[in-house]
Amino acid sequence: LQTVRALLNNNSTVTVLRSGLHAIFNEKSLDVTKNLFQEKFWNSKKRQKNIQLKCLKNFISSLTSSTDIRDLLSCLSSDLQTFVIKPSKSKETFKEQASDFMLKWNLLLSNVGKILTINRTDSFG
Repeated sequence: LQTVRALLNNNSTVTVLRSGLHAIFNEKSLDVTKNLFQEKFWNSKKRQKNIQLKCLKNFISSLTSSTDIRDLLSCLSSDLQTFVIKPSKSKETFKEQASDFMLKWNLLLSNVGKILTINRTDSFG
C-alpha cells in the first residue's frame, strides 16, 4: 500500500503509466481480449458485455498524480455497484454475475500487464 501511495504521488510515474495504458487502447492491443468478451465465447448477457473495459477506462480516468488510493478503490467500487450488484435480481444472479466479472477482470488485467511488460516497459516507472 505504501509503495502504491508513493507511486501515485510521483507525477512523472503516473503520467507515464497513464500514457502506456491509453496507448494500449489506442493501438488496439486489447482487441484479442475484447474478442474474448463477445457473447459467442462467453455466453454472457448483452448488458454484461465489456463491463470490465468500462471499469478499466473509468479507473484510468481517475488515475492522476496525487490521487489517493482510496479514490481509485472508490471508483472501482462504484462501477461494481452499477454494473454487477444493482442489476442482480437474486442471490443466484449476483453470484453468477460477480463470478463472471471477476473471471473477465482478471483476464483483462493479466493481458494489460502482459502488454505493458512487452511493449511499454517505461510504464512501470
